[in-house]
Amino acid sequence: MPKILVIDDDTSICETLELYLTEEGHEVHTALTGTDGLNKAVEVLPDVVILDIRLPDIDGFTVLEDLKEDGEETRVIMITAHHDMDTTIKAMKEGAFDYIHKPINIDELDIAIQKALESLEMEKKINGLLMEPSRDFKVGDIIGRGKGMREVFKTIGVVSQSRTTVLIQGESGTGKELIAKVIHNNTSSDEPYIAVNCSAIVDTLLESELFGHEKGSFTGAISRKLGKFELARYGTVFLDEISEMSVNLQAKLLRVLQEMEFERVGGKDRVNVNARIIAATNKNLKELVREGKFRDDLYYRLNIVAINIPPLRERREDIPSLVDYLIKKINYDLHKKIAGVSDEMMDIFLKYDWPGNIRELENLLVRAAVVTKGQVLGRGDFPDLLESFVSGEVRDKVPGVVGGGEDEDFEFRTIDEIEERHIRNVIGKTGKNKGEICEILGISRPTLERKLEKYGITFE
Repeated sequence: MPKILVIDDDTSICETLELYLTEEGHEVHTALTGTDGLNKAVEVLPDVVILDIRLPDIDGFTVLEDLKEDGEETRVIMITAHHDMDTTIKAMKEGAFDYIHKPINIDELDIAIQKALESLEMEKKINGLLMEPSRDFKVGDIIGRGKGMREVFKTIGVVSQSRTTVLIQGESGTGKELIAKVIHNNTSSDEPYIAVNCSAIVDTLLESELFGHEKGSFTGAISRKLGKFELARYGTVFLDEISEMSVNLQAKLLRVLQEMEFERVGGKDRVNVNARIIAATNKNLKELVREGKFRDDLYYRLNIVAINIPPLRERREDIPSLVDYLIKKINYDLHKKIAGVSDEMMDIFLKYDWPGNIRELENLLVRAAVVTKGQVLGRGDFPDLLESFVSGEVRDKVPGVVGGGEDEDFEFRTIDEIEERHIRNVIGKTGKNKGEICEILGISRPTLERKLEKYGITFE
């Protein structure tokens, strides 16, 4: 039975919360002062503490500090009648699990308690796995064990033995530049690696960036500037989004690849190119050639060795390893102690199609790590991802979401039928806990009661 300690100098609030929370199945203790609250915390070891900021003897923030020192596992929900921004920020910054304003909305408190208990439960399941922030990972690692990634590794090994031109193809977020850096590091790591995004620079400036210019070659050219091909020396020039390069520049790049030399803008002297060129694109260059948007001769020059990176949805077996790697990286970068994701979220990760690929996965994990109240990332830490599930983007693949499975006549159901089935599914998944049901459905307790009555759903 979960233990809850209420620390508030308002006797009526203590009595009301004790009565309500006891009926909800919790073991409840109360204290009217901060000192008494700290003593009881040592005695009963509560799972959740509901703490008022203004107390008659000591400040609520002092109580919060002592509670966090005595046990990091205790979840503290702070309550106050003051609605100022600074107090809210201070409470969350100093380790409060949640922050609720008076008068207390019982539904809001219910949801906060359930989140706190869920967070504690997830931590217990992985007890002993928490890790200190450490660099027990290698920056630049490529994670993959499936057939597609094994082929990528083999090709990297082959091209690293020479300085041939490489074309890397893959959807956005698959890690094309990471592949380019690995090739560079295995070929000429002591030389410069220079990346150029062809879609981020206007055509006239891109030419100057790549080839450099002479003094006076155009307005603003007050001195000679060396281009990327020249600055790279015997290193690597990575041309990202090569498909966005204009046809005019494509012709000049073709000459570089054919003759391994160029002239600076406004110059006459020929400059030798010694760098390896690696190009990348998220588009189908063959299709662009057929459409006349990309030179066929340049395509064949670039496509001497091609590396095709499979999207994340085609290498789902790598997702657990990727999550583990990325969490280690996040722990190091953000000084966190994230242990992992819940089994439920991992199941969802494995079913999601990841249109943004590894970049999307990393961004979601970083955001969740920043806002989470615990060490295990659970359902409540990925609201955007779950919203896309409920909206139907991957509805047929996610457990507990209405319309899933093999029910092919889903699209012909009424809205009420869809809502009723979804509510019944959520009830079945939550063990009839109304607070958790309200949180998942995103509705208040009165609204839930009305819907239960509407659809004739009982808890008996």
